[in-house]
Order: sequence, then structure tokens, then C-alpha cells
Amino acid sequence: MNITTTRFGEIEVEEESIFTFVMPMIGYEDEDKFIIINHGEDSPFKWMQSVKTPELAFVTTSAMYFEFDYVIDIPDSAVEKLKIESTDDILVLNVAAIPNSNPRGTRVNLLAPIILNTAQKTGGQIILSGSGYDVNFPLFKN
Repeated sequence: MNITTTRFGEIEVEEESIFTFVMPMIGYEDEDKFIIINHGEDSPFKWMQSVKTPELAFVTTSAMYFEFDYVIDIPDSAVEKLKIESTDDILVLNVAAIPNSNPRGTRVNLLAPIILNTAQKTGGQIILSGSGYDVNFPLFKN
């Protein structure tokens, strides 16, 4: 199928690459289908593009890529909703905010990660209540 995006133009997408969000993104409850687009071949960043809203795409990264202490406990209710059967099927992404004028000022949301089940193609955003994680964590030391 083809989808239209404002950042990437019209792109062809395999149906099996679409993630169905059974737990919505905070503030985007009507958006339930996303695809993941690599930013670049060796880039730690990915775009999470809405299938139905051309202008909606989130810049994401995996906090684990940057090797700082980030351990999450996915609640049992989320494991059930996302149909997670193996930890090998989990991809954890964090929404990033990258300032145009200073990419080294990038901040990531550690408090509300996006959990993707790569086997079942389900996804959702969870809030790690009581974790002490920040929604505006600096990715790089300046």
C-alpha cells in the first residue's frame, strides 16, 4: 500500500510493517497505525510515521543505544495488551526533541517509552509511574 507523508512524500509500505497501537500515544488517541522509518543507515534515530495523518511523525531513538542506565519494567497489563511472548520481540523507543539550532541539545522522553512488539506488530506508549525518569532528559552532555 502507499501512504502520503509530509516529510517523505508518498512511500510504499508493506502491510506487515505497520504497527497497530493498542495503547495510544499520549495526546494522539485517534492515531493507531504507525510505521518505523530509519533516519539513516547508521543513525540511532528513527521516524515513527502515522499511516493516516501525513504530517504526524515522531523522531525516536532507543535510550539503550546511548548506553546510559535505563531499565524499564513493562507492566503485566501492557505485556498482555501488546501480546508480548518473548523479550526478544520488544523494541523500546523514546520520543526525541531535537532543536534545529543545537542538535547536541537533544532531549528524550524516558518517562513514557514506546513499546513495540516486533513479532505481533503491536505497539503502545506506557508511563513508568514512580520510576523517577524524566520526560526531558538530555541525550548528550554539553
